[in-house]
Amino acid sequence: MKKSMVLCAGVCVALAFTSCKSQESAYKKMYDKAQAKHEQPAEQPVQEETPVVAPIVEKPATETTVVDNSDNVAVRSEDFTLVDGSGLNNFSVVVGSFSVKANAQGLQGQLKVAGKNAQIVYNSERNLYRVVAATFATKAEAAQSRDQLMGQYPGAWLLYKK
Repeated sequence: MKKSMVLCAGVCVALAFTSCKSQESAYKKMYDKAQAKHEQPAEQPVQEETPVVAPIVEKPATETTVVDNSDNVAVRSEDFTLVDGSGLNNFSVVVGSFSVKANAQGLQGQLKVAGKNAQIVYNSERNLYRVVAATFATKAEAAQSRDQLMGQYPGAWLLYKK
């Protein structure tokens, strides 16, 4: 019996050493492979960035609108339709904007009582009614009128029809 136990223990020890050795060698192989990858920089394909360029659209001079800004007065350009009033020139002084038409009409009435030729325009893109206190052919005249109206209407601004 002693002999068989010794033989069994010897076989177990031999198996243990061989299985550890095989695991050790597998770990060693993986370690060596990872080490080799780490030491050598990975080759990545070089991609050139292609710049995106918008095409140039040429317009004849007759289709281009130039608004003089030499006096550095801000002008908003919007597309709108005249709702109530006698007609607009190129530049208008807006003193109020409303989403409800009745509110715009109320301010228009106050301006008319004060002697102004107030008009209402509608911007469908923004769904707003703009109250115009005065309208002029030139930007300089509109800017001067806006400056006078700023005391009573501090948010007054210039509007140019697109």
